[in-house]
Amino acid sequence: MTDAEIQNMLVEYMGKGFLENIIAMVRQEPELARFIPSMISQENLGVRLGTTALVEELAQGERDKLKSAVPGLIALLKDGNPTVRGDAASLLGTIGDETARMALAGLLNDGNEAVRMMAKMALEELGGKV
Repeated sequence: MTDAEIQNMLVEYMGKGFLENIIAMVRQEPELARFIPSMISQENLGVRLGTTALVEELAQGERDKLKSAVPGLIALLKDGNPTVRGDAASLLGTIGDETARMALAGLLNDGNEAVRMMAKMALEELGGKV
């Protein structure tokens, strides 16, 4: 399967509520986490909520399986949509990868108050001074 086909399959499965199946897939093949950024930026609320639940589940003792999602989530912090920026910030905080700290700090001056709040919360999750 091509990356586009895998991405479409994951989005479709998440949209149908197959969260447990996707969790099992990422546990089996952690590189699939690289599709989390495209999933969190979908318009479908069910896909976005499911993606958040996926990250929350794996962050409980399996954070290493989420590493491949971090670069794409950092890139989403510059998205034109404040909802996408805020969701990406939230997931980065949940994942807890230190490489996101500087990018998240840059959002503390975002033009959107909700994005600033999500960035602050994410930085607090990373620990240390905000």
